Amino acid sequence: CLWEMSAVAALAVQEVRFPPKLDFLFRPARFKVPWGGRDAGRSWGVARALLTLGAAKPLRILFAREIHNTIADSVHRLLKDQIALLGLGSFYRVNDNAISGRNGTEFIFAGLRNIDAQKIKSYEGVDIAWVEEAENLSKKSFYTLEATIRKDGSEIWLTFNGQMDTDFIYDHFVVNQAPGAVVVKMTWRDNPWFSNVLVAGRDHMLRTDKEEYENIWEGNVRTVVAGAIYAKEVLAMIESRRARPMPYDPQLPVHTIWDLGWNDNMSIILAQRIASAVMVIGYLEDSGKTYADCVAELKTLKYVWATDWLPHDGSQTRPDTGKNPKQILEGLGRKDVKIIPKLDPEHGIKAVRMMFPRLYIDNGEFENTEWQYDGGKRLIECLKRYKRSVPSTTGEPAKPVHDEYSHGADAVRAMATIVDKMTNENEAPLPKIPPYRPHVRGLGL
Repeated sequence: CLWEMSAVAALAVQEVRFPPKLDFLFRPARFKVPWGGRDAGRSWGVARALLTLGAAKPLRILFAREIHNTIADSVHRLLKDQIALLGLGSFYRVNDNAISGRNGTEFIFAGLRNIDAQKIKSYEGVDIAWVEEAENLSKKSFYTLEATIRKDGSEIWLTFNGQMDTDFIYDHFVVNQAPGAVVVKMTWRDNPWFSNVLVAGRDHMLRTDKEEYENIWEGNVRTVVAGAIYAKEVLAMIESRRARPMPYDPQLPVHTIWDLGWNDNMSIILAQRIASAVMVIGYLEDSGKTYADCVAELKTLKYVWATDWLPHDGSQTRPDTGKNPKQILEGLGRKDVKIIPKLDPEHGIKAVRMMFPRLYIDNGEFENTEWQYDGGKRLIECLKRYKRSVPSTTGEPAKPVHDEYSHGADAVRAMATIVDKMTNENEAPLPKIPPYRPHVRGLGL
């Protein structure tokens, strides 16, 4: 094909430059994972590699993200710019929603979170899938993608900046070294064309905010999100090994603390208490669950139950049923349901900070396939990522952000307000300690 030959010739005439660490992109591997810090040249290097490979032979290439609402959410503009820089404007046809090559190479764009069965089927012939900003990719989306890209010799490329040590992609590829993967960390030092414009800002951050510098420029992952409300408390819990396996103690009843939701996530903390220690042995969270679903799930655990603690809106009557959540749970067989009085969020945050030194959270996961998230590990993640909004108008921290992590944090806040009411019926009173009486020889004391 003359068009194909001219495209390859155009690439041969000019030297196509890549950061040396991206050489592995041109060798076969099921997974190719360049990751690290800012301005390492990963994204534009990957874009160039795919455009070069697509000019050499017909390929079907999928560009995917966790959420893709518009073309602006994709790497469409990056590809368009690289096509111009590589002199391939006559070979690649760039439309508003697609890019195609004269030899039949095709570039398509998709979001993975809400991918349906029909779309999955249409992607089975993809040669290469590239996921940009893969730190946001959920476990569910990744496994869906992995199962979908199944053509012989097909590859999945993932690029991301290091963010949190609990991000699924970081854990799966960097920490646990998934089989069939080539994983390469890159920073600004690995980019021969590092922008001099950014040097002053980088050096200033290194001098003034070392922690932020380590994450943004060096790609070293955080334990808690920047600006997390409970950052110090979570770090102290991890360092003192209070985030650890917490098995169910059959001698102690289990309290449940709820954060109610329907379109939002329904969150349920499962906790036991002995003396002053509060032990979270499990956590359930998902959206679209009815109260009957929740009770049925709790019944499968076969625990000895204590009190179900509902937030203040648990006493509000629902217009569709004429009952409030407390009455619904009681009708489903829950025997002791109580309402937590409404409390100002800031007072609740203070209560959580006071509770943290005696808080233990299971850091594993339930053997559970029905709920989207389960196990105390998810609750720890919520506490790591619970932060305040920062309006651009003031630049000052404001109210806590309402997002996918706030539900678990709200349930912890509710638990902190009633923690001293979480009693066990057969809990023996603490032994009385006799007053200290020093003995001084010769004085008879």
